[in-house]
Amino acid sequence: MIFKAVGDKRPYPEHGSGLADWTVLPPRQIRLADLITTKRHLDLEALLDEQSTFYGDLFAHVVQWQDELYLEDGLHRALRTALYGRPVIHARVLDLDDPAWASRLVDPVERASAR
Repeated sequence: MIFKAVGDKRPYPEHGSGLADWTVLPPRQIRLADLITTKRHLDLEALLDEQSTFYGDLFAHVVQWQDELYLEDGLHRALRTALYGRPVIHARVLDLDDPAWASRLVDPVERASAR
C-alpha cells in the first residue's frame, strides 16, 4: 500500500491557514507510508499534467493532528512520487498538535458569523 490509509475528509479542525501561512513552514521529507489522504478521488488528467504545480506550492501540504499525518494538498504529487518508485515526498507540515497553533484554530461559529 502506498499510504497509511485513504480517507475521504479532513478529521482535524479547520485551521484557516492560507498559502502565505504555508510558505513560512520549511519543507521536510515525509514517508508516503506515514500519510493518510483526505481525498478519496483524483483527476487522472491532473495526475499526468507535468505542470500541475505551476500556479501552486511546489510542496505538498500535510497537517499533523493527534499524532497522525494527513495529506491535505498534494495527492497528485504524492502519487507521481510513488509511480517513480520514491518512498518520500517533500512537504510542508502544519503541526496542529503544537500548542502555539491551538490558539490560531478557526472556530466554526466565528467563521459563520464573519460572513
